[in-house]
Amino acid sequence: METIQGHLYDYPKYYDLIFGSDWKAEFDFLEDIFEKHTNRVVERLFEPACGTGRLLIKFAQAGYTVAGNDLNPKAIAYCNARLERNQYAPTAVVGDMTDFTVTKKFDAAFNTINSFRHIDSEKGAVGHLKCVADSLYKGGIYILGLHLTPTVGPPIQSESWSAQKGALCVNSHMWSIDLDLKKRNEHLGMTFDIYTPKKQFRLEDRMDYRTYTAKQFSSLLNKVPEFETLEIYDFSYEIDDPVTINETSEDVVYILRKR
Repeated sequence: METIQGHLYDYPKYYDLIFGSDWKAEFDFLEDIFEKHTNRVVERLFEPACGTGRLLIKFAQAGYTVAGNDLNPKAIAYCNARLERNQYAPTAVVGDMTDFTVTKKFDAAFNTINSFRHIDSEKGAVGHLKCVADSLYKGGIYILGLHLTPTVGPPIQSESWSAQKGALCVNSHMWSIDLDLKKRNEHLGMTFDIYTPKKQFRLEDRMDYRTYTAKQFSSLLNKVPEFETLEIYDFSYEIDDPVTINETSEDVVYILRKR
């Protein structure tokens, strides 16, 4: 199989398929969060690091007003083209999730699949949270999902999953290459094995994620008094089954409310 070295975000068609195939579980969970944890009608949604807009299009089709930003222009072009094909405004913009402003505030924001960990410094992470807080109405919520580094027990070292749409199939594999807790960095490898009726090939990428233990993430939140933590869930997305963070916690979703 031919292997192409490159950034997976530069291939939005394949990225969208592999990460968007299970959109319904996230969508339903987010709507449950809106109902359970807000005292306002949620109509306006913002997604920092929205990528291809796999969830933005679903929320637009459900009647919400949506917008987002992302550093990758190819992903944003893909997102806006899909919005326009479905008769919605192209409201995704190329922008940095650590430094942005909005012209009109939102009721809720979400970032559910670890994109937050692309921010490589404490200053950037604080800046991101403050930007999101500034983009929300008072009482608005931010749903933030990320992978914590456990301090007790072995961490998850790899994940694999597949998705198919018509004749296109993508098999994805992610693995941890190196974990440096002192430098707060996890170096990851990721591949997409792509199968079409005419060709088969592999896309391979390397990326760096900032690490967070439960204690480190709690310390970060303490630097952003604009938010209070309402509840925490895991990636099973069970609205009636919140979790308590401990030394073994890994995949978690924080529900933050703007004071």
